[in-house]
Amino acid sequence: MAKEKGRKLIAQNKKARHDYLIIDTYEAGLVLTGTEVKSLRQGRASLVDGFVQLDGNEAWLHNVHVPEYSQGTWTNHSARRKRKLLLHRAEIDKLESKTGETGHTIVPLALYFKDGRAKVEIALAKGKKEYDKRQALREKQDRRETDRAIAAVKRRQRGA
Repeated sequence: MAKEKGRKLIAQNKKARHDYLIIDTYEAGLVLTGTEVKSLRQGRASLVDGFVQLDGNEAWLHNVHVPEYSQGTWTNHSARRKRKLLLHRAEIDKLESKTGETGHTIVPLALYFKDGRAKVEIALAKGKKEYDKRQALREKQDRRETDRAIAAVKRRQRGA
């Protein structure tokens, strides 16, 4: 069997990009059981309530929902168990010092396979206030409107 190449996205957390200001991103490996890998290969996972907790010298991924594998037996995993993240010591130390600051947290952004190995993209993030969310939404709408106006002008120029 040929080895997988490239990146295959399983799940992403769009809500995190809306609720948090992303400061820095990291790629981490995941420690998984066999049935979890099979369930992920079916493209089934949810990162919505997920967060990362640093415990001593280890990073743990909590509240990520990986549903039980349908053909699994008594060896099946529990859907919301905590999973260990594989990070370098320097990355863990940096994250630990940054999360000590008020308002900073670590959230998962994407879950994917990279060259056949399960990876999670985590981000050091700071919570947005409600007015920041409204401002970001307003900027997005303004950008969309200007893009539409430019496209309309270009269409008229081509037609004339």
